[in-house]
Amino acid sequence: MDANSPDRFPFSIVGFDLDGTLLDTSGDLAAAVNHALASIGRPALDVEAVKPMIGGGARRMLEHGLAATGGCDAETLDVLHQRLLDHYEAHLADHTCPFPGTLAALDELALRGVRLGVMTNKLERFARAILNGLGLTDRFDAIIGGDTMGVAKPSPVPIQALVARCGGGAAAFVGDSIFDVQAAKAAGLPVIACSFGFLSQPVETLGADAIIDGYEGLIPTLERLAPSAP
Repeated sequence: MDANSPDRFPFSIVGFDLDGTLLDTSGDLAAAVNHALASIGRPALDVEAVKPMIGGGARRMLEHGLAATGGCDAETLDVLHQRLLDHYEAHLADHTCPFPGTLAALDELALRGVRLGVMTNKLERFARAILNGLGLTDRFDAIIGGDTMGVAKPSPVPIQALVARCGGGAAAFVGDSIFDVQAAKAAGLPVIACSFGFLSQPVETLGADAIIDGYEGLIPTLERLAPSAP
């Protein structure tokens, strides 16, 4: 597409959250939580119960899981957090897969010359291992985890780094949590919320600039969010 065309796509960069946005990771995350819970005799949580706990990183997710089954002290949380991470690292993508329409939307963005990035509160090595296992790594110009910059969402710093690593320019972010919305807004980016994600509150209350119910809506929604000309 001609860079001077009036039909030029309005964003040169689109960033994505991973869990509950690009990928349905809920089965593997729930299994990791339940592995940690079982190690101290706690009952298992079903996947639907774990979904709202996802998005703030593994430790926060586990903390919610423990609270739902009786709570624990900080020392026990530390031990169980490592057990969760060890189990998850060994089972990163047993059940994980892209949401319907994800790959087609990424293909379309790439055809329009858009650079793509991932910013997740998951550890970077886990994010890269999952994307590698699914054959998706090469689609992204930047992959930033919750540990990459020393701070995670809702800090804007990792999203600002994503934009910089993708070469700068007009950018938007796509996510499914309040952390995604807060981080993107703090970074000055328009943000789209996914109603199909791992929601801890009604999607309409997240404060996103737009909502999509599936990836077929992503391109037209980005076009509607076109930044104003300077």
